[in-house]
Amino acid sequence: MSTTLAFLGSFGGQEMMIVFLIVLLLFGAKKLPQLARGVGKSMGEFKRARDEFEHEITRAEHEETIKPTPAKKEEEA
Repeated sequence: MSTTLAFLGSFGGQEMMIVFLIVLLLFGAKKLPQLARGVGKSMGEFKRARDEFEHEITRAEHEETIKPTPAKKEEEA
């Protein structure tokens, strides 16, 4: 199974292993769990924000469909 990215071409298992080794060398074995935890928390917060945004959009659309249009008053001359 390979993932295709527009600028990288085919990105398979060997390439992913090389990237993992580079990250391990850059950050070290002690920092890697902290880094992964931080990325996980960031992804969770992003998902929560996206869900809230989608909820607000659907709520606003729902209110627009329910809101009755005000009746126009006939102006007296």
